[in-house]
Amino acid sequence: MKNNFIKYTAAFLMASFTLMSCNNKDNDLEVTAMVDFSGTFVMKDQMGRPAVNTVFVSSGKKDEFNATIPSEQNAKFQSMFEANLKGLSPAFANSGDKNALGQDAAAFTGLLATDVLNVTLDGKTTFYDGTNVLTGRALADDVITVELLLIFGGEDFKENPTLSDDNVDGNDKDFLTSFPYLASPW
Repeated sequence: MKNNFIKYTAAFLMASFTLMSCNNKDNDLEVTAMVDFSGTFVMKDQMGRPAVNTVFVSSGKKDEFNATIPSEQNAKFQSMFEANLKGLSPAFANSGDKNALGQDAAAFTGLLATDVLNVTLDGKTTFYDGTNVLTGRALADDVITVELLLIFGGEDFKENPTLSDDNVDGNDKDFLTSFPYLASPW
C-alpha cells in the first residue's frame, strides 16, 4: 500500500512538472504547485555497481543492505559477499586464487561490498579499459562483461570463458554527440 502511494505520488509529480513546462512561453512560466520535501525518507535500493547487489546480497538481507549507508556496508556485508563469491565462482575456489586485478576473494569482495560508483577527478572515466579500473563509468563501458570477467575470469581473464561474457557487444542505437547522449528508446 505504501509503495503504491509512493509510485502514484511520483507519477503525479512527474506529470505536474511535465504539464507545467509544456508551453511556448518560456519566460511566462508560472509555477502553481509547491512540492513539500520535508519529512523522513528511507533509502529503498542501491545500485552503485550494476548487478553487484543483485548477485552478492543474499535474499534475506536485501532490505537491510539497501538501507545501510555505503560507509557501513563493508563491515556488515563483506563476509557474506565473500561466501557468495566463493560459492558462485570456480575462479575463487582455491586458496590463493585471484582475479585479473590481483585481488583474492577477501580483497575483491571488500571492494564490492561498498556499493558506490567511484569516480576519478583527474584521469580517464571508465569502468575498465585494460589499465584504468573503476574510475567512473562511461556510457559505452560494457559494465556487465567487466564484472563477469572479474568474478569468473581468474588471473588472466581466461578461466571459465562461457561465464565471463554477456555476449552483448553494443547498443542497438548509437549514442548521441550532445546531451542527453542516449538515443530515444523507439
